[in-house]
Amino acid sequence: MVAAEYVSSPMCRNIRPLFNFEPPAGEADVRNASLQFIRKIAGTTKPSKANEHAFNHAVDEVTESCQRLLASMVTTAPPKNRQEFEEKAREKSRQRFARQAG
Repeated sequence: MVAAEYVSSPMCRNIRPLFNFEPPAGEADVRNASLQFIRKIAGTTKPSKANEHAFNHAVDEVTESCQRLLASMVTTAPPKNRQEFEEKAREKSRQRFARQAG
């Protein structure tokens, strides 16, 4: 398998960065991001019974892969404050929806 080139593009707004935060991302944070990613790829929020096993298996695999990634990454940057980051995201959302309404 050939690794794909990294292409810089906006992330899905529902998936938040998880690396280098204080407090660090927990297992639930990683699983929720993995679930959002699989939902986006599958194009559904809830799979049919026929696809439920494949969907759940994909979420498990992505969660494990992301946990390995986060555990192996290093940085010299100080950790970001999770509360400040979330407040900035909420403010950006308020501004975006205010522009759409106006």
